[in-house]
Amino acid sequence: MTDDNLAREQKEETVRRVLILNGGGDAPGLNAVLRAFVKTATGLGLQVYGSEDGFAGLIEEPTRVVRLMRSDVRGILPKGGSILGCSDTADPFAYGATGPDGASKTIDVSERVLAKLDEIEIDTLVLVGGGGTMNIGMRFAKLGVQVVGIPKAIGNDLAATDLTFGLDSAVTTATAAIDTLHSTGEAHDRVMVLEVMGHDAGWIALMSGIAGGADVILIPEIPYDVDRVIEKIAERSSPSGNFSIIVVGEGSKPLGGTVSSITEKHDQLPQRLDGSGFQLARLLEGRIDHEIRVTVLGHLQRGGSPSSFDRILGTRFGVRAAELCYHDNTGQVVALRGQDIVAVPLEAAVANLKRVPPDGELVAVAHALGIELGQE
Repeated sequence: MTDDNLAREQKEETVRRVLILNGGGDAPGLNAVLRAFVKTATGLGLQVYGSEDGFAGLIEEPTRVVRLMRSDVRGILPKGGSILGCSDTADPFAYGATGPDGASKTIDVSERVLAKLDEIEIDTLVLVGGGGTMNIGMRFAKLGVQVVGIPKAIGNDLAATDLTFGLDSAVTTATAAIDTLHSTGEAHDRVMVLEVMGHDAGWIALMSGIAGGADVILIPEIPYDVDRVIEKIAERSSPSGNFSIIVVGEGSKPLGGTVSSITEKHDQLPQRLDGSGFQLARLLEGRIDHEIRVTVLGHLQRGGSPSSFDRILGTRFGVRAAELCYHDNTGQVVALRGQDIVAVPLEAAVANLKRVPPDGELVAVAHALGIELGQE
């Protein structure tokens, strides 16, 4: 072996390796994050690997871990989804399995992940995800893994950052839906109910409702009095206009009622919310002189090309995360604070759920515009 070949081999052996994965659901801007992270990290001399479908790529056999080069992220900036895929069920500490009796159960396969990270000599694990993913990151950090986090949540419910990428795209999609519902609602004198995502946080509902000129906005943080909703609909009934637009966050519920859901939370799996729009429609049925139509926007809010804002924010997050890896500043999450991208302790990302403050400025704006929120 020549001296040059030996030098190259020794350099290859000492290059630090980082692995990035997407935990939880997809969000517009994920590919912007991956593109920025790969381009910046490789520019700094790091080797970048990606685990396909979140932690599933590290857990399942055969392993699905791929080397990521600059050529792999070329042209992905405007694309929705993720070139690495996503998984909102592959929790290494509560992984779905089938017992000897055929019953479903969850098992801890975190040791398998640790062994795989050691086998492929990963120095830093980079997690792109929401609160659940950051909690997993915390647990791995306690086991000695060097972790860097990038916050992702279209519902904007992570306390570590002022805004998460994906929110702007989701609000833009919901606002466009409200604009469309205005014309068909007015044509038929109907009450149009639009259910949007956000789980226990009402940011998408409140922001899109204000942007789209909704008459009623119902959010999880403010249990609603259906009588107030009915009064608002009656107030809008006149010869010049006889329709109403209602935006409902999926985690909303009536006073004294419960949130509508498909499944309950169990074995560390999140509760799946669905049906708040239809729940409201049932409460209104027979009490108003209007036809009611419910539109559930669903995963339209997650897909599609990200907005320019989310592309920029995702890019800024990806660049800063790569720099944290390069400087060995782990145990950190990148975050937007004011106008700056900063690094905050991983604990800050899971400290609490960031919900809409009922006495906050956005709620006050809605009240000032005469929008009904279901309570005083």
